[in-house]
Amino acid sequence: MFSGSIPALVTPFRDGAFDERAFRRLVDWQIDSGSSALVPCGTTGENSTLSNAEHHRVIEVCVEQAAGRVPVIAGCGSNDTMNALLHMRFSRKCGASAALVVAPYYNRPSQEGLLAHFSWLAEHGDLPIVLYNVPARTVTDLKPETVCELARRYPQTFVGIKDASGDLSRVTDHRMGIASPFAQLSGDDELALPFNAAGGVGCISVTANVAPRLCADFQAACAANDLALARKLNDQLYPLHYAMFEDASPAPLKYALARTQDWFAEELRLPLVVCNDKARAAVDAALRHAGLQ
Repeated sequence: MFSGSIPALVTPFRDGAFDERAFRRLVDWQIDSGSSALVPCGTTGENSTLSNAEHHRVIEVCVEQAAGRVPVIAGCGSNDTMNALLHMRFSRKCGASAALVVAPYYNRPSQEGLLAHFSWLAEHGDLPIVLYNVPARTVTDLKPETVCELARRYPQTFVGIKDASGDLSRVTDHRMGIASPFAQLSGDDELALPFNAAGGVGCISVTANVAPRLCADFQAACAANDLALARKLNDQLYPLHYAMFEDASPAPLKYALARTQDWFAEELRLPLVVCNDKARAAVDAALRHAGLQ
């Protein structure tokens, strides 16, 4: 069961290539700061711009550097079922604890298609799966009834969900509809507080990349039912959550990391570019508000 603050790690680049040295340093910093698991090659990791070889190397380095200190939930999603299976098999081989698998994007499968896609991965893969629903990016929406049916059919495989639907009622839908242990993780930092109050157990976070200790402390306060401390930390982080999306993600995040960590380069891969001046100003203000600058 996964819980707590789980950063969706950025993939650092330098001169067009994966900056392995910076990534290893990022992994160590996240673990030392209290992150409870790591997600390489998710949306924030610019996985859509990585070749399969690069994708696999990022996961491999993450597992190697984590060295069993925290679980690694490897980003394995694809709009091609066979490619998702390829990622899952590689991740299993190199020691990942689970796969984060996004609903297939662009080809817009029906709910029946989603059931078939995820069922096929459950039957042919060999890793636990954390579902990932982010309709704003995929267009496809993984409905609660589909999530509950997958968990009913394959309770040992579908162990949780990263829910970035923005619909807080789904936390209750999933909690009431799934009998097996099932980790509900927010995919939206700014909704993590009410998400946890409804039954969530953590967040796969963008903000945790740049504020790992604050995010870990916030999740610990939620788990301890210390609402006063959770609110205080949430207020401290709240502007930063929104600043991370003032321009196309993860550009504002990479700017924030470059501002606060001298070993991190701001570089992104096309079609993403560095964030605009408005976003930079928002990030600067939010970093000051959080006490990070």
